[in-house]
Amino acid sequence: MGLIVQKFGGTSVADAERIFRVAKRIIKTYNQGNSVVAVVSAQGDTTDDLIEKAAEINPSASKREMDMLLSTGEQISASLLAMAIAKLGYQAISLNAWQVGIISNSAHSNARIKSISDERILKELDRGNIVIITGFQGINKYDDITTLGRGGSDTSAVAIAAALKADLCQIFTDVDGVYTADPRKVNNAKKLDVISYDEMLELATLGAQVLQNRSVELAKKYHVNLEVLSSFKEEAGTKVKEVGNMEKMLVTGVTKDDSVTRISIVGLEDVPGVAFRLFALLGQNKINVDIILQSIGRDNKKDISFTVASENAKKAVELLKEAYPNSDISVSDNVSKVSIVGSGMQSHAGVAARMFEALYNAGINIHMISTSEIKISVLIDRENSDKAVKFIHDEFIK
Repeated sequence: MGLIVQKFGGTSVADAERIFRVAKRIIKTYNQGNSVVAVVSAQGDTTDDLIEKAAEINPSASKREMDMLLSTGEQISASLLAMAIAKLGYQAISLNAWQVGIISNSAHSNARIKSISDERILKELDRGNIVIITGFQGINKYDDITTLGRGGSDTSAVAIAAALKADLCQIFTDVDGVYTADPRKVNNAKKLDVISYDEMLELATLGAQVLQNRSVELAKKYHVNLEVLSSFKEEAGTKVKEVGNMEKMLVTGVTKDDSVTRISIVGLEDVPGVAFRLFALLGQNKINVDIILQSIGRDNKKDISFTVASENAKKAVELLKEAYPNSDISVSDNVSKVSIVGSGMQSHAGVAARMFEALYNAGINIHMISTSEIKISVLIDRENSDKAVKFIHDEFIK
């Protein structure tokens, strides 16, 4: 007998038929002698629909009011799922995040969980209830509802599993595990039985949409046993855990991110402190920078290019134009970042050369390069991103 946290995404609870399918999956786990806590997302496109409704009323609505609105989607899912479980003859109770003491900071629309109380959840489990909790949200010190950003229900589930010291946290999605590439785009993509926390974190950060990256960070920090599996198939998924050296693959996955923008500043002074002031300005305004390329100085001038998430590009350019009125600033949003991830890279030479050769064979030019111990990323023209993923995948994964 164990304690299992199960998270179900929006497609898993999109309609009545799917809600009953999820209810039966939860009941099956319960009947195996486990205590079960389920975390749910809003149904289907509910969140997008609510955003559209807000835009009809006030396109400039405050983030606080948007959180009040968007948090209702998960409440609907939780209550309907509890009703379905009750209809099938089992005890269930739905609870909002604030009812179980999920405390966050006050960064509306992108809050971070600070603490979770286990008291209410354990009390309901002791009563024999299956506990259904709204994902994606918390409450701040002012008793205001906050939301955790896109994919935040993954983070909710892992945080709850960590607080309860659960034996397992299962993330149910519309795919049946983590693949070496997007199986919808790459025919020979392979499902992984196991992937390390570090590899999964890199893939999530680099554009793979299986897990939210903050959920993986939490899982690693608190040693949460994590599994990604399908809501629609009764089969084993992919386990996310610490992986021994014998299990490490050279390249675990190939992914792309089309939501990046390259910004270039031409004609900066070639003196100490220029890069510091530039990136400090962006950091102070909560703009994360990814790939950075600095040219060799000439005539006491230099150029710096870097990438940011496309959603932050407009704000970044406005800040830079104000701070550097005499420099030329160019923006390119028709680019894509393609990456390979694998713990095995740490002990193998020539991985970058093989990746670049694959791109050469595909006739694809590289604009920028970034590397770490287990990751290599390149910036290329967006029109070539799918082609690049296929050629690179064929090079490393047979």
